[in-house]
Amino acid sequence: MPDTLPQPSPAGAAIHPGARIGHVHLKVANLARALGFWRDVIGLEEQQRLGDQAVFLSAGGYHHHIALNTWESRDGAWPPPGTTGLFHVALVYPDRAALAVALKRLLDAGWPLEGASDHGVSEALYLRDPDGNGVELYRDRPEAEWPRDGDGRLAMVTRRLDLNALLAEAT
Repeated sequence: MPDTLPQPSPAGAAIHPGARIGHVHLKVANLARALGFWRDVIGLEEQQRLGDQAVFLSAGGYHHHIALNTWESRDGAWPPPGTTGLFHVALVYPDRAALAVALKRLLDAGWPLEGASDHGVSEALYLRDPDGNGVELYRDRPEAEWPRDGDGRLAMVTRRLDLNALLAEAT
């Protein structure tokens, strides 16, 4: 990677508002173990497999939201603390009931949470996959409910998420 980068675009030259994040590739040490989490616990559906090297997973039949591969990481270790890399990948659920079902799946599988927060704009569950990748499972509140300051600017918060109340909405 070069030491110098091109100069940024002039102010106001933002990415097209219709752009979206389509998929994430995660380097994993063991494909079967990673599938045990992403497919069996989280519930993503397997779309395609490349032997014992990669699997493409999604929700709703999309070609892939999450790809798992061992191309550079077979039998590798978690990245050590204090290094760069992915902080977390976030899966957005359509509503609170769907997030509640995700929480129930985690609890039924005995999968540990690292945290759970109400951010005002969203409710989120935080955990790690078997390879140490951070995972956020969350649902957005309607924009009309987002907290704002006196000037109308977004004022996100971090409060404890009531997991029992959330779990009560699992159907």
